[in-house]
Amino acid sequence: MSFFLETLIGGLMSGMLYALVALGFVLIFKASGVFNLAQGVMVLFAALAMARLAEWIPGWIGLENRIAVNLLAFAGAALLMFVVAWAVERFALRHLVNQSEATLLMATLGIAYFLEGVGQSVFGSNIYKIDIGMPKDPVFVFDNVFDGGVLVEPQDLIAAGIVAALVAALALFFQKTATGRALRAVADDHRAAQSVGISLSRIWVIVWCVAGFAALVAGMVWGSKLTVQFSLSTLALRALPVVILGGLTSIPGAIVGGLIIGAGEKLSEVYLGPYVGGGIEIWFAYVLALAFLLVRPQGLFGEKIIDRV
Repeated sequence: MSFFLETLIGGLMSGMLYALVALGFVLIFKASGVFNLAQGVMVLFAALAMARLAEWIPGWIGLENRIAVNLLAFAGAALLMFVVAWAVERFALRHLVNQSEATLLMATLGIAYFLEGVGQSVFGSNIYKIDIGMPKDPVFVFDNVFDGGVLVEPQDLIAAGIVAALVAALALFFQKTATGRALRAVADDHRAAQSVGISLSRIWVIVWCVAGFAALVAGMVWGSKLTVQFSLSTLALRALPVVILGGLTSIPGAIVGGLIIGAGEKLSEVYLGPYVGGGIEIWFAYVLALAFLLVRPQGLFGEKIIDRV
């Protein structure tokens, strides 16, 4: 039983990290109707910025305190992501207002390649490390319930707490603020939102800033856990089944989808892998996403779209 719980908890924690990346997809699609192919590269770009700034800041100002350096590096990376959000709206999206979804999709693909090239030129292409002081040594819990206890990694629990706090803040932002309601109005109909005085350019800058901040948090957590390297941009591919499962317009759906995918991957690999030769963890999420596309295309919590003709 303890081994099952260890596998399940490990899968749930991995799922929370997938969900953190999936949040960026949901935020931008929910507020602008754009499927952002650049989200994975945004995670990489933000993580590179924080990792390199944490290396450069001590030499610039002679600061040695790790906590202070990390805070300054995080603030600098957040500012950089806000600049990226402004540049995306100013030089790309502003000129594509009311264009087709396919046009906007290709625009995000171009943004992805641009950010990847700029990130490599400015920050380098080596492997970097983000050290935010999260404990890395596993601990045993429930010793008095199970023989030997259950092995848990503290950094996974901290990451799960960060994700939960971010999701709660985003949910309040979308539901309780005027800006959040304006974001949802723009997603429903760009032209109608403009007709009642909502500034499309301002809304797009805001939503890309929020998605950039989510990408920074994801990059910080993943970089602390696995180091920062250019393969980090492929996280977007791992998050795609999550948004398909949870629904492209649902923030809670991203979390539930991530938990299902993460737990399903680990459990299937451990308990079914020996019978099929292993490798289930690689394709499990995509097969599950395909099944959902066949029976419930909008996902578990997504909004069902009805076109009237």
